[in-house]
Amino acid sequence: MTTTTKRYGLVAVCLLLAGLVLMAAFGSANSSASPSTPTSGSGLLVGAPGAAPSPAGGYGSYGDASPSASAPAGGGGQTGGQLSVRVDDKLGSIVTDGQGFTLYRFDKDTAKPPASNCNGACATTWPPVLMDGTSAGAGVDPAKLGEVTRADGSRQLTVGGWPAYRYSQDTAPGDTKGQGVGGTWNALAPDGSKAKAADAATTPAPTTPATPMPQPTQPAPAKVQLSTTVNSQLGSIMVDANGRTLYHFGKDTAWPMRSNCEGDCLKTWTPAPPVDADKIKGVDPKLVGKMQRPDGTWQLSINCTPAYLYTGDQAAGDARGHGMANGLWTAINPAGKAAGGK
Repeated sequence: MTTTTKRYGLVAVCLLLAGLVLMAAFGSANSSASPSTPTSGSGLLVGAPGAAPSPAGGYGSYGDASPSASAPAGGGGQTGGQLSVRVDDKLGSIVTDGQGFTLYRFDKDTAKPPASNCNGACATTWPPVLMDGTSAGAGVDPAKLGEVTRADGSRQLTVGGWPAYRYSQDTAPGDTKGQGVGGTWNALAPDGSKAKAADAATTPAPTTPATPMPQPTQPAPAKVQLSTTVNSQLGSIMVDANGRTLYHFGKDTAWPMRSNCEGDCLKTWTPAPPVDADKIKGVDPKLVGKMQRPDGTWQLSINCTPAYLYTGDQAAGDARGHGMANGLWTAINPAGKAAGGK
């Protein structure tokens, strides 16, 4: 009797262990068959099963299409970082964010007073640039920057009063795919206006044959190629024939005279062309010369140092390049030295 009881007890223990093994195996198989939560690596937004992936290489170039950690809750946009000005071959000077992506304005918005009318699906295609974490950089006038409170309570950057946006289809720095979309979207110029370069194709063709211009009986007066103007912050500075400010670069050398602005530097700083000695006004001609660059072209020199023009200057007398690169770039005063004492 005792032996039989022990035998039945052993069988019961074995059956119990087998049941536990079967339950564990069933639980594992059931777990592996259930859908997993999508992750950012799957192309869907985290925590949003079934959400459509963002366009390949689109706004994801800035990070996930969902609001970033740097954006206020519900903001629906991202900060612009340090803004700067880039000169586009077709559009002229345009404002870019800290990563070099083009900023845009919307014709259905208003600047006076600033107001955004791009919300919902529109703000997904045209993410608003948030003011938090955004600052003025090269060529950007801080006085032109402002902000507007959006319908969701986030604070959006304005340039010249116009709310600023990025375009989700711009996939690389320098892209301007949003220009002209719907006839209402345009790249932002530094003053908040629509960026556009002069286009000869927009000039109406003459309806009658052009009449040859009569030749003057006397030579026209020589146009001044180098003179001075007064800047409200820097005092008297040198300008070229078009009133554009002339600059020196702190890394250049006077003896031997040499330019150290090459490659990408020349996209922002243009070598000033030489001038004629009889077309100088308000500047000692002894300070004026020229030097030959490595590519064989000639560049104006002031006080034995190469002179440049800044592509970020928008109007005659602008001196936005003064003090850039930690003070290496300076406007030139009539004595051939750094203006404003820098």
